[in-house]
Amino acid sequence: MTSTRTGVQQAQRQESVRLTQYAHGGGCACKIPPGELEEIVAGLTSPGAVGGAGVIVGLDHGDDAAVVRLPGGTGSLAAVATADFFTPVVDDPYDWGRIAAANALSDVYAMGGTPLVAVNLLCWPRDVLPFDLAREVLRGGRDVAATAGCVVAGGHSVDDPEPKYGMAVTGTVDPARLLRNDAGRPGMPLSLTKPLGLGVLNNRHKTTGEVFPQAVETMAALNRDAARAALAAGAVCATDVTGFGLLGHLYKLARASGVTAVVDSAAVPFLDGARDAARAGHISGGTRRNLEWVAPSTDFGRTDEMTRLLLADAQTSGGLLVAGEVAGAPVIGELVPAGPYRLVVR
Repeated sequence: MTSTRTGVQQAQRQESVRLTQYAHGGGCACKIPPGELEEIVAGLTSPGAVGGAGVIVGLDHGDDAAVVRLPGGTGSLAAVATADFFTPVVDDPYDWGRIAAANALSDVYAMGGTPLVAVNLLCWPRDVLPFDLAREVLRGGRDVAATAGCVVAGGHSVDDPEPKYGMAVTGTVDPARLLRNDAGRPGMPLSLTKPLGLGVLNNRHKTTGEVFPQAVETMAALNRDAARAALAAGAVCATDVTGFGLLGHLYKLARASGVTAVVDSAAVPFLDGARDAARAGHISGGTRRNLEWVAPSTDFGRTDEMTRLLLADAQTSGGLLVAGEVAGAPVIGELVPAGPYRLVVR
């Protein structure tokens, strides 16, 4: 009886805490704006080798993860490494943990890799929020990692005024079958494996407390199957769509590949309720900064302002954007020879 009562009390305490109210922003919308980030890392590009392990993918084009050759290896296997964490994007601690883990693992999938081991990154206001909430966050992360076949082996925690959670993930990848953002070529179609609208729905959730199950399950879903389908289709170029929005990540891909990307806005899928949330004004500051960043390099034609904002919507744990056709994913545009603009939106 006592253990049952304790479990009920913990559940009631968790339901009464709105985690999103303890953060200045939410999810990947809290990223440092892309233009500012590029200024910070300018000149910090790897010289090409660290401790004898040659860097295959580094800072050069802002790809999703680092890839290095394994010392003494046969060349058929390389290590892929990434880290990702953010403030609460939903109020439910278990769901936040699931989403943050799926988001961190996504960077490995976006490179065509397989995650092997992860360590937790936890920042927690220990004098403000109970630790049973933190345990639920970690449990959510563990469960999603287990689904991915990725071992969670420890981590690091700090006392912090804002709650933050994520993972550092290490995996493997075949260097001959990499997905990278600089391998796009004219004539390649563009496929998107998850619908957009996560940012505006998350912002509405933060503001109103409304829960959007379709957004939660989309964010918590792994990009594993999408990556496998892309590789099976022979794709060599991809990125995932997170805090810089579809337009921001596509701009980086087009710039790195030396092409222009054309987007058919009518073909882009959106989650139910996304347009209503946008019309109600639930646009994050991160989304507006994304749009400002790509605007000078984009021909928007007659596209209305709301559509532009939704295409720049700061996603959390979004899908893969693949230069190629992926089974079950809509084709939303194509890559063409470089023109006066990096992006063209029709």
